[in-house]
Amino acid sequence: MMLDGSAVVVRHALSTDLPAMVALLANDRLGALREMPTPAGMGSYLAAFESIDKDPAHQLLVCEHAGELVAMAQLSFIPGLSRGGSWRAQIEAVRTRADYRGRGLGREFIWWAIGQARTRGCSLVQLTTDKSRTEAHRFYAQFGFTASHEGLKLLLD
Repeated sequence: MMLDGSAVVVRHALSTDLPAMVALLANDRLGALREMPTPAGMGSYLAAFESIDKDPAHQLLVCEHAGELVAMAQLSFIPGLSRGGSWRAQIEAVRTRADYRGRGLGREFIWWAIGQARTRGCSLVQLTTDKSRTEAHRFYAQFGFTASHEGLKLLLD
């Protein structure tokens, strides 16, 4: 990917990326309420990172530009019995640094993730976004995502 004439590298996240990733997760009105981007909060994030990182069905991805982490996502590959036993890809935790929004990076990153799903033989790509994130709904609609299902969550904390 290119941005402003220089390369953006999409790569698997490293544990050393974790502080920047958690900062991205916390850098919006919803994330500010539920994320803990402090040294004291990193233990639970590191445990989650290690579990995700060792499972080949999951990828923690980052975009690096000019030596800085500027976007992230989690891409998971899920087998299923429905749709003829097909695989699906789940895109989660998509974040782009505020000063990089509106510059085409997020669009290229999502197309890249969709390409990975095709390469892995998935029959569909799914994601969820909070109902209050209307700008995200418009963003994902440009790729052909539709609000075809009603998602439900039960918080256990």
